[in-house]
Amino acid sequence: MNGCWITCSGSRTHAIDATSVTLCCAALSFALARKPAMTRPSKSTTDNVERADAYFEHGADIGVIGRGPTLEAAFEAVAAATFAIQTDLAKVRPLITVQVQFEESDVELALVRWINTLLSLARCAGVALGKFWLRRDGNFWIGGARGERWNAGHERGTEVKGATLTALSVCRVGSLWEARCVVDV
Repeated sequence: MNGCWITCSGSRTHAIDATSVTLCCAALSFALARKPAMTRPSKSTTDNVERADAYFEHGADIGVIGRGPTLEAAFEAVAAATFAIQTDLAKVRPLITVQVQFEESDVELALVRWINTLLSLARCAGVALGKFWLRRDGNFWIGGARGERWNAGHERGTEVKGATLTALSVCRVGSLWEARCVVDV
């Protein structure tokens, strides 16, 4: 039941090899999750200017949070937060539709898969996405997004490379669902 499609301006629908997208997203998620743990070196290590390797602090990753009355609404909000890092969503016209279907029983992994699939499809199609929807039926997730091709009217923000397993959490907080993860930028 996996599948991904792109519909341009309401015209013909073009199938994308869902297996390739799924494998690409799975490989990206696996690679990002398998990054070696970085431990802070001791002060004496960083003071040694003769040493060839060292560490430094950087703010390359961004935590995104989505909240909503349903699990799906929280996932949609995470997608909006992720794509808002790249451009102003209010300026993105809904001319192109990207549809996604996948199977995943673990809701946390479903969040990573949802975001990484949207990012892959947007990157491959050269589109900025701004409106998102998602529906769940057991382990099957069906959703999509609308947007338009990148153009001069879109100010490019920071490119998001992918969602990671870092700080991954999907849970109820009071009356709302909250979904969060760190995206690699």
